[in-house]
Amino acid sequence: MNNYDAIVIGAGVIGTSVAYHLTKKGLKVAIIEKGDIASGTSSHCDAVALICDKMPGIDTDMGYASIMRFRELQNELSYDFEFKQRGCLYVCETEPEMEAASGYVKEQQDDGYDMRMLDRKEIFEIEPYLARDLIGGFWSEPDGSLNPYKLCFAFMEECRKMGTDILSHHTVQEIKRENGRISAVVTDKGTYKTDKVINCGGVWSPMIGALVGVEIPIKPRKGLIMISERTFTVMSQKVQEFGYMMSKFEDIEFTRPVSERVERNNVAMVIEPTDANNFLLGSNRDFKGFDISSEIEVMQAMAERAIRFFPVIKDINCIRTYAGLRPWVPDHLPIVSAVEEVPGFYIAAGHEGDGISLSAITGKMVSQIVTGEETDFNIDKLKFSRFKA
Repeated sequence: MNNYDAIVIGAGVIGTSVAYHLTKKGLKVAIIEKGDIASGTSSHCDAVALICDKMPGIDTDMGYASIMRFRELQNELSYDFEFKQRGCLYVCETEPEMEAASGYVKEQQDDGYDMRMLDRKEIFEIEPYLARDLIGGFWSEPDGSLNPYKLCFAFMEECRKMGTDILSHHTVQEIKRENGRISAVVTDKGTYKTDKVINCGGVWSPMIGALVGVEIPIKPRKGLIMISERTFTVMSQKVQEFGYMMSKFEDIEFTRPVSERVERNNVAMVIEPTDANNFLLGSNRDFKGFDISSEIEVMQAMAERAIRFFPVIKDINCIRTYAGLRPWVPDHLPIVSAVEEVPGFYIAAGHEGDGISLSAITGKMVSQIVTGEETDFNIDKLKFSRFKA
């Protein structure tokens, strides 16, 4: 029987980051994945690391810390994961949106983050193809982009060099316990002894939790992405409508001038360039279980919303679509925590649409938690125990 200091379950961006950071601390680690590396949500998503789509406080603090960690990882990892700090632009249609955006930016500025409001002239200087009736927006300087596939491969490449065992195409069937404490993980291909398991299963993490009697409040929240044909440079960095904040956080209240189809499918314009001269177009949010089919009406609503902000794309073709499942938690904060009721069981999941963005800092913090070190900042709000209330 193989013995490990820790076993990580799930080889998406969170799991590969956790495995890398644990291995770097000198632990003997195995990472178990039911499919292949980056075969789940991490290959069905966009490609950004942002603070401008996060609520002020720990949400933004983690986002910024992760961006800073990505800057370090550029030098630590030998595999290029295409990290670039391009910034991010939000645009507003109405005065109520500008007012809400101004309040948001003020909070972030008060916390020391580099954001600033823009008038209509300034947004057109940044993105000349925007619709001419937009009234302004804001700019977030630290934000960046990266390749999520390559990020997972980059973590795994270094893990291989350091001796991590990568057990892909292994389905976890049982997690054994002795005297209440984790003792081994059983898969369809063998039994692996350990006293520490880190559940990085994303939307599938509740299934892993159920193996030790732990109910994890994560639901799959579907999102569709469209990919354009290769074309001219439509935008220079990620551009989002401020309505995206309402789509993501249900408690932000203002009315957008949108069609019934856009409203029904919870669509907000998000668009970003690729290095191959395509662009990725999103986004919608919906609870439809584990269905990842591409729905025509959602695509129509996304195209409608994108053309409203970038009329120039009306005649550009869409060549491919895909959908992914965000691991949604009711309070929109991830779970990064030990589980007190099951000694040796940890959770790093529930990042919703921020898994790519927060992967670097999550991996670092989990390695600190597992080895008994103090985390970089207070993460009490991320503890699993918060759901007991």
